[in-house]
Amino acid sequence: MPGSRTLLLVVEDDRLHADQLRWALGEHYALQFAADRDSGVAALAESAPDLVLLDLCMPPEMSPEAGLAVLRAVRARDPDTPVVVMSALEEREPALRAVEQGAWDFFTKPIDVAALKVVFSRALERQALARENRRLRADLEQRFQVEGIVGASPAMVRVLEAIRRVADSPVTVTIEGESGTGKELVARAIHYSGARRNGPFVAVHCAALPDSLVESELFGHEKGAFTGADAPRVGRFEAARGGTLFLDEIATLPPAVQVKLLRVLEERAVVRLGSNELRPVDIRLVVATNESLEARVARKEFREDLLFRIRGFPILVPPLRERREDIPLLAEHFLRTACERDGRPAKHLDPEARRELTARRWPGNVRELLHAMENLALTVDRETVRPEDLPPPPESLPPLGAMNEAPSDFRTAVLRFERQLLEGAIAREGGVKARAARALGLDPAQMKYLVRKHGLK
Repeated sequence: MPGSRTLLLVVEDDRLHADQLRWALGEHYALQFAADRDSGVAALAESAPDLVLLDLCMPPEMSPEAGLAVLRAVRARDPDTPVVVMSALEEREPALRAVEQGAWDFFTKPIDVAALKVVFSRALERQALARENRRLRADLEQRFQVEGIVGASPAMVRVLEAIRRVADSPVTVTIEGESGTGKELVARAIHYSGARRNGPFVAVHCAALPDSLVESELFGHEKGAFTGADAPRVGRFEAARGGTLFLDEIATLPPAVQVKLLRVLEERAVVRLGSNELRPVDIRLVVATNESLEARVARKEFREDLLFRIRGFPILVPPLRERREDIPLLAEHFLRTACERDGRPAKHLDPEARRELTARRWPGNVRELLHAMENLALTVDRETVRPEDLPPPPESLPPLGAMNEAPSDFRTAVLRFERQLLEGAIAREGGVKARAARALGLDPAQMKYLVRKHGLK
């Protein structure tokens, strides 16, 4: 067989149909044929095909069980190998079972060869992306275990490649992306796969800090520096010495703190509040933002010189709507993890549920999908999650003005109104919860409680 051509294993007991496939596909693929369950399984071990076209009904059972047995053997040997199943049966149930067990697609005989070639092409592209994703993850994990980065889309492969490139560099990294896309996860991956992995990883969520405490939190203070400062305090810069300091939502820092942050970055030393002593800090800085820093600079809300100082190596984490092919992978991962954490029986999504999840908007990105899967782990008792089990998408909730049109009990109506009020304020403020809290007249503690209460975290 030609060494550089894609090897396609066709498992088909109908000789006439096998000959037709040989004639239609032989120009594009290196072909190998098997005529029953046992020879199909044996061919897997002998030749390691790149693709498998599999008839469901074949000897010896002459039922879908024979084809499903070969499908399981393919999945056990290499889960990335695309399997397309075909059948002359009119019932949909065997095809759904095959897709549920990992088949890439299903065709009813007689096969449309042109459509089959398109499916093969897409399947091979996805296979290449999945293997590249695994290679990049293995490169990271070889140096330190990185958990939770799931996805085989081109966008996520680029993120993994960026992590690999920058991990050992001392350059400051700016992670950009919408709320809920996993920016802190990327920051942790950079830290734990880099030279500072044995040092501390200190995360600071700038928007959650009251303006009056930001300086003390970041730079520390001496005893008596201000009312209530009863003892010296080590700031986050000093706490991160030898490791990584992650400043999330850096755009929300007050102007006065931006000035001091710029000085710290230039001098590589901090001065605690109430002190004149320079304290050297050896840290790797990673920052994140869910809004355009350039736009903040244009509005004179962020210092341009500070932007130039932190804009060392930008990484863009895509929103979930731009990596839809990752949604089924993430959903299954979150569902499995939640079941394992809660000690509940394993569950999986049926094909229709996966398709519906993939089609949704997910304005809350990965965080919203995570909470949805955690909810399903608790509420679904069956092994298979079906479309009717899925929580309604936020866009399906009635608008605020429709509350009187859809009466419900008082507590449910209040909770719905409260959640929509929060979601609307957060969306208007570009996902920055601190600004949303100020717009609603809430203090940070109240906002934090309500965000957790409604699963918006």
